Amino acid sequence: MSVKIRLKKFGTRKRPYYRLVVMDKDAPRDGRALEEVGYYHPIAAEEKQLKLNEDKIKEWINKGAQPSPTVKRLLNKNNIFLNREK
Repeated sequence: MSVKIRLKKFGTRKRPYYRLVVMDKDAPRDGRALEEVGYYHPIAAEEKQLKLNEDKIKEWINKGAQPSPTVKRLLNKNNIFLNREK
C-alpha cells in the first residue's frame, strides 16, 4: 500500500479549510484517512492558520509516506520536510 500525506477538503464553497491527512494514494480526496496530522485554514480571519503535528509527520515520512506537492510546500515553509537521500 502506497501512502501519501495530502489535504482533505472541508467547509463550504468560498470558505474552505483543509486537514492534513495520511491516506492511501488511491483513496478519494474525501475518503477515509489513516490518520490526521494537522489542519490548514487558508481564509482565516486575520491570517492563514496552520497547525502541524511534527512528530507524526516525521514518523509517517520515515515509514515511506510521500507528501503531495502542496503539503510539501507547506512543510518546507515550516522547516519540517527534510529531503531524504536513499
